[in-house]
Amino acid sequence: MKANFKILLLCLSLATVLSACSEPPEIAAKVAKRPDVAPYMGANDGFMTKGWTPGNQASWTEAINNRNQNQNEYSRVK
Repeated sequence: MKANFKILLLCLSLATVLSACSEPPEIAAKVAKRPDVAPYMGANDGFMTKGWTPGNQASWTEAINNRNQNQNEYSRVK
């Protein structure tokens, strides 16, 4: 009886561990990456950064650089 309980417990714990390995792949990250469109082309919607126009690589680069500087802790402390 104890041996059956140990085997059952082992099987349940093994099933729990293996079920954690069966996570479905994240599809949204694959859909978002489009190699045929340059990143600065973007979409023309309400979620754009101010001062950035879709299709303008210079304004896109400037917006990315400003965003990076705002995330830089050294420059934020000054």
